[in-house]
Amino acid sequence: MGTARLVRAEFLSLREQDYVMAARSQAIPEMRIIFQHIVPNAIAPVLVSATIGVATAILTESALSFLGFGVQPPDATWGNILSDGKGYIFDAPWLTFTPGFTILFVVLAFNLCGEGLREAYNPKLRQQR
Repeated sequence: MGTARLVRAEFLSLREQDYVMAARSQAIPEMRIIFQHIVPNAIAPVLVSATIGVATAILTESALSFLGFGVQPPDATWGNILSDGKGYIFDAPWLTFTPGFTILFVVLAFNLCGEGLREAYNPKLRQQR
């Protein structure tokens, strides 16, 4: 739902831009305006939102599993591994640090990929280079 609202809001704001108005004044068909002017400008925020959504889903699943509300213990998830390792934090800290740092690096990787995609697909940034 959040991504759909973001896409709609982005399209509504881009619809009122000067370059779209100029394309309309030249009698360019609506589908061509959408796919050549609006979609390339709207794809960057959608990609960032999607990658951040994946990172949020990973954090939510691991937090719920850590608290015992997510995937149940016969199945291995990062939250379950963290929960099992918390009893051995002083004897074997790697049992907690390994899944914790893995979650950190995977979430960081998704966020950095989202930012890289935003920079790669944003036409305004491409023109500045």
